[in-house]
Amino acid sequence: MPEEDLVDIKFRLYDGSDIGPFRYSSASTIDMLKQRIVSDWPKGKTVVPKAVNEVKLISSGKILENNKTVGQCKAPFGEVPGGVIIMHVVVQPTLAKTKTEKKIDEPRKIVCSCSIL
Repeated sequence: MPEEDLVDIKFRLYDGSDIGPFRYSSASTIDMLKQRIVSDWPKGKTVVPKAVNEVKLISSGKILENNKTVGQCKAPFGEVPGGVIIMHVVVQPTLAKTKTEKKIDEPRKIVCSCSIL
């Protein structure tokens, strides 16, 4: 694999800490990066992704799509020799429906005692 085909990427977490940098091929997909993030997630964090679909990657202000490659998502300034691309990681846990959801009360009848003169 040619050296220029590789990209160094660091993942910035919600608390300012980082995972990486790791070296990826420009042909690597965003989904592959997310899998690496989930498997290498640091111990002791209060927010932990349980699955790849709970992770969103943001680079240059854009949410990256799973089927895109690193090469397709590189910003022009990411091509600085020896530079590391920083991608921000957002964890959005999927909301499971609970059995104890609030039940909506039946409509109440309103009794009005009005007198017409």
